[in-house]
Amino acid sequence: MNNAIIAAACAVALLATGEGNAQQAAPPAATDVRPDQRVFRDLYRELVETDTSVGTGSCTLAAEKVATHLRQAGFSADQITLFKDEKFPLDGGIVAVLPGSAAAAKPMLLLGHLDVVNARREDWTRDPFKFIEENGYFYGRGTSDMKVLVAIWVDTLIRFKQQGYRPKRTIKLALTCGEESGARMNGVQWLAEKRPALIAAEFALNEGGGGDTDGAGKLVTQTMQVGEKSNRNFEIEATNPGGHSSIPIDDNAIYQLADALTRVRAYKFPVRFNDTTRAFFRQAGASRADDLGRAMVRLAANPSDKEAEATVVRDRTYNSMLRTTCVATLIDGGHAANALPQRAKANVNCRIAPGEDADTTRAALQGAIADPKLTVTLTGRLRPVAVTPPLSPRIVKPAERLVARYFPGVPLIPTMSTGATDATYLAPIGIPTYGVPGPWGDPDGNGAHGLNERHSVRSAYVGRDFLFDLVKAYADD
Repeated sequence: MNNAIIAAACAVALLATGEGNAQQAAPPAATDVRPDQRVFRDLYRELVETDTSVGTGSCTLAAEKVATHLRQAGFSADQITLFKDEKFPLDGGIVAVLPGSAAAAKPMLLLGHLDVVNARREDWTRDPFKFIEENGYFYGRGTSDMKVLVAIWVDTLIRFKQQGYRPKRTIKLALTCGEESGARMNGVQWLAEKRPALIAAEFALNEGGGGDTDGAGKLVTQTMQVGEKSNRNFEIEATNPGGHSSIPIDDNAIYQLADALTRVRAYKFPVRFNDTTRAFFRQAGASRADDLGRAMVRLAANPSDKEAEATVVRDRTYNSMLRTTCVATLIDGGHAANALPQRAKANVNCRIAPGEDADTTRAALQGAIADPKLTVTLTGRLRPVAVTPPLSPRIVKPAERLVARYFPGVPLIPTMSTGATDATYLAPIGIPTYGVPGPWGDPDGNGAHGLNERHSVRSAYVGRDFLFDLVKAYADD
């Protein structure tokens, strides 16, 4: 992802009360690893040790390695499509198809990104592109975001093929590049624009959901991502004729910008619920036996309850889920140490709640700044505006049943990501996309996008079996 998987339910994970699951986060002994799990581990290792960062790696090479595994499992040439834009030879991807038996059943799509965030060896304790198992974790860049899920998707299709399983609906797999930076191209965007029929599906399963532990090995929640915010950047700029610094005046571009940013910091967008976030606050709040939980339930029932809002927004994650947020991230001003600034500008990054867009957000920023001398300009990479998929029982119920079987006592809660995924490129071509539960992470984020990224060994193995069953449940529906 983008931001590593942003655990919108992290704070819930710290206080929720799932029972009977401490053993599920414990690492297995070496003798407990099944032969099929060893095969999966080797695939996972190969993917992590294939550098796919935008700075030094190649998604094309990783896609070719996946294609080799699929061919060896029995997939025919017409069931595997390697693709790339010739202008970006390192950013290729792959689409694979396991045909279904019912022509009337629309396909499903398994989505994943091959690329990872850049990582420098000198910053890490271990080589980021070596797959190392220590103390119940797999270490390496991409172990959490998101090569564990990529490996599970590939492994699932291979197991289906080897078992001679014929799904009712066709299962498609799309592994792409460019999700983490998009500096050169985004593979899902390319497919949606150039080859939409290749990935056409009734729905897609993606990253963004998953389980949360309490930080001490106990799994306490499972989430399904149903929607996300839109990411937009705005440049706020002040200009001025400037002059000699020895004769200063109050009309100063840097001061104007500083005043504007102070007003942006103070401005709070209104609370905006959708079906997903209302269900999240209602269910997650009910799982807590504290003032915050009670306030979450009250606010879900009445968004105008200012007392409840004041309690909930003390949690930064929950505040972000409630509303559009804008924050200054970069500043640039002045041209000489002994001159009054002629120009000062700042980048303000906004995560826009569903139901709002760049125009409404820009207008709100202009209103908050209240200075016509400053310009507010939309800038940077533009993803499509995120569209929240429906909370469909056909998607939610199979996941609930499997969560109850694999993780007794752990609730499955719908959540909205405050980050961004490639799901935004699928909505415009009619593919609602859901972030799956299953593999879990810790409250500290497991180093995704940061140093010493890791993923629980037990989570990888149990999550693999869980998602195998979940894909099969959807494929046979």
